[in-house]
Amino acid sequence: MFTQNISFKNFLIRKKNLAVKKNLNLILNEKDQVIHSLSKFYKDSFNKKNIKNFNKKLDYRIIGMGGSTLGAQAIYDFLKKKIKKNFIFVDNLNAFENKKTKKNLNNLIISKSGNTIETIVNANILVKKKDKNLFITEKKESYLSLLAKELKAEVVDHNDYIGGRYSVLSEVGMLPAELMGLNIKKFKQLNNLIKNKKFIDSLVDNVSATLFYINQKKFNSIVLNYDSSSENLFKWY
Repeated sequence: MFTQNISFKNFLIRKKNLAVKKNLNLILNEKDQVIHSLSKFYKDSFNKKNIKNFNKKLDYRIIGMGGSTLGAQAIYDFLKKKIKKNFIFVDNLNAFENKKTKKNLNNLIISKSGNTIETIVNANILVKKKDKNLFITEKKESYLSLLAKELKAEVVDHNDYIGGRYSVLSEVGMLPAELMGLNIKKFKQLNNLIKNKKFIDSLVDNVSATLFYINQKKFNSIVLNYDSSSENLFKWY
């Protein structure tokens, strides 16, 4: 039985849509670095030379937490049928328990700060000198940057202005996608989307609704998912 505190209303709130649309257009048109990372004009901080020696094997392990791995994990789940390589994602302290994995894996260790405790713990347990190791972290001294130096591993810069949860179309998500053998140019469709009236209208409606409910002090978003391949997409969300 429903409680008296639950009410049902149309999610699409059209009030103040014009103001929202105007502000969205300003954001999309200004040279915002995070928005820029979603477009085809964003230049990744890695190239094929960085991953040439790292790209020979078929088994990979990606170590990170939250936004550092969830984007790549969602891509892998959606496109697994097209990917001929094996990827293991270590994103919690128990992820590798009771799992038999091949030795000498390619390890991709991702942390923006380079000091994420869980990532450090997993890296210390799993990463071996004889493995091929590649790090994605900010260009500054951190635990992981020092570890990379000790292992003589390649380091790809994690741009400091991109937060982990927004990093899926930067090197954090696109380098794994490249390793998966996918065409990363096909992921960055913002330039085409903002020309699509239906997309912009949908975006305006959703932002308007979000702002409306925030002003009503309603902060919970409930997603009912019936598609197993979308599980990590909604974890990322």
